[in-house]
Amino acid sequence: MLVEEYNSSVDLYSDNVYRFILKNIKDEEKARDIVQDTYEKLWINVDNVNFKKVKSYIFTTAYHTMIDLIRREKKQVDFEYINTEKYSHNEQYSDLNELLHKAIEKLPEDQHSVVLLRDYEGYSYQEISEITGLSESQVKVYIYRARMVLKNYIGSIEAVV
Repeated sequence: MLVEEYNSSVDLYSDNVYRFILKNIKDEEKARDIVQDTYEKLWINVDNVNFKKVKSYIFTTAYHTMIDLIRREKKQVDFEYINTEKYSHNEQYSDLNELLHKAIEKLPEDQHSVVLLRDYEGYSYQEISEITGLSESQVKVYIYRARMVLKNYIGSIEAVV
């Protein structure tokens, strides 16, 4: 297709395509954007489109562009209608590291030590047992109890993050 034919197709069909899209989506700005995208796609493929079939190409491309837009918008959420109370609260705290350190400081000394050795330093239960002089089963009990205290102190991760 020649440049003159392209310009002619804009003159001949742009208003019709605009009305067609506007009837379907009822939004003037989006309809203009779709028409512009359609003609951009035509310009990109100008060498592959026959002028005799340009009307069909334009309407088909506009239709598919409109469908793509509608599908994208379905996936997006309109934030004006979201109940923010459901997804937020006033007690949110963003410094998880500081909160975790405060919680660990509140642990009894034996639980504090084993949790640090296990979760921060990465020692095995047996190694912690050797370091602290506690039995391996006692180390497991202390770690379990400490984690329960931490979980109750911090609360749910959703409340913290």
